[in-house]
Amino acid sequence: METEARGGMDTALYKAATQGNVGSLRKLVEKDVKILNSKTPQYNTALHLAALHGHAEFAREVLAVSEELIVARNADGDTALHLAAKTGRLKVAELLVGLARAWPDEPPDNNDQQGGQQPAARGGAAPQDRRGAGAAGRRLQPRLRPQREDGVPAAHGRPRGPHPCRPQGIRFRLGRAGGVPAICRRQRHGSAPGRARRTHHRNKDGQSPLHVAAQYGSTDAVKALLRHCSDVAEMVDINGRNAFHASVISGKANALRCLLRRVRPSELLNCADKNGHTPLHLAAKINHVECGQLLLNDRRVDPCVRDGDGLTARCLVEKRMRTGVTDTYQMHFWNQLKQESKTGKGQLLPPSSIRSKRRPLDDKDFDKVVDAYFLAATLIATVTFASTFTMPGGYDQAKGIALHGHNSAFKIFVVSNSVAMCSSIVVIFLLIWARQETAILRLHYLVWSQKLTIVACLAMLLSLMTAVYITVAPRQRRGLPMLS
Repeated sequence: METEARGGMDTALYKAATQGNVGSLRKLVEKDVKILNSKTPQYNTALHLAALHGHAEFAREVLAVSEELIVARNADGDTALHLAAKTGRLKVAELLVGLARAWPDEPPDNNDQQGGQQPAARGGAAPQDRRGAGAAGRRLQPRLRPQREDGVPAAHGRPRGPHPCRPQGIRFRLGRAGGVPAICRRQRHGSAPGRARRTHHRNKDGQSPLHVAAQYGSTDAVKALLRHCSDVAEMVDINGRNAFHASVISGKANALRCLLRRVRPSELLNCADKNGHTPLHLAAKINHVECGQLLLNDRRVDPCVRDGDGLTARCLVEKRMRTGVTDTYQMHFWNQLKQESKTGKGQLLPPSSIRSKRRPLDDKDFDKVVDAYFLAATLIATVTFASTFTMPGGYDQAKGIALHGHNSAFKIFVVSNSVAMCSSIVVIFLLIWARQETAILRLHYLVWSQKLTIVACLAMLLSLMTAVYITVAPRQRRGLPMLS
């Protein structure tokens, strides 16, 4: 066996896991099946590494040999499913979710948020006994689950016969805890209501895989998790926050949009954490306007909910506006919160504590601003487009090329003129699209139009200066601090 690296994991196994090399895995397991028990310094198993790098076939092969690795945790308390959700590895996530749903439930420890250990472990059994109990469970599971005609268990979707990488001794080793195989005790007593499924396992922060997927914006993982177990959306972390809170805090609007489309109960959208903050409160407090807009556009969200201090989302926005600079997006968010608060749902809310110095931008004002930028962009595009056919200094009639093409100033002219023309054309299209979009996208397009118009004006000014410099006689420009 090669020298171990990575703080305990075999070098060859580490390379195979990170590269997804199934052939190398089979060779290593044939030599020593216990090699899959090795871990990195962060306590990542081969399954963790496969999930992290998105190697679904490698993960399937690992689970075929050592199925109990599906519940193994690293130093952060993450299972392989957590890592797959965090990195957006859809194929690995779907594989692990399918296996996790079929995994037998087990009673958690009294104070264990992470699902507890197997009864063999709680009974003080030795490590080899715990592995034996798991092997006994794998041996008995085909008898306890419905079979299809082809002999494949309906739960797992793969044969339960001898795997080419699994030594026969492992399948038939019967370890016992207290004289009774652990799997037999679970099947004898049934599945208690409080027993956590593997898809509901938490990391050290109490986050489920759905929390992690929402936090990192992995929409594919969010879809897969909700498709296989929709009730995972009800889980909260140690701060009392669900997946909606996690997506808002991280500012992942795509993940929030995905959750809004697939989670129906309105209670989850208005769920308050330990501080009384709903997802809308957090969007207002952190100034994640896009997430706040998505929540306000959903009729299930109640904007009048108060937090632990008796403040609504509008009050939090006003508090932030009093202490800092107010931008256009925040003003629009505040105005929309005021409008939603008027519908109030029968609640008496405090009067607004902010008297805006800016007049809200209505449709008429917006049209005037758009017309002004549209006119400026059109003029810049027209002038810069025409200057490409009337190059400073003229053309060589015989060759059809610019006479000053070798000059450094001419090159600056070409680049700056092109930038001005392209920027102005983009502004024109943005303003055309802005008339057809929602209010928040209108503001977004208008802000970008303003920035690009400034860029176009500066580029046009630079092209004008270089054009004048080129056309001035060499003797007359010797005193000019410009390019020679």
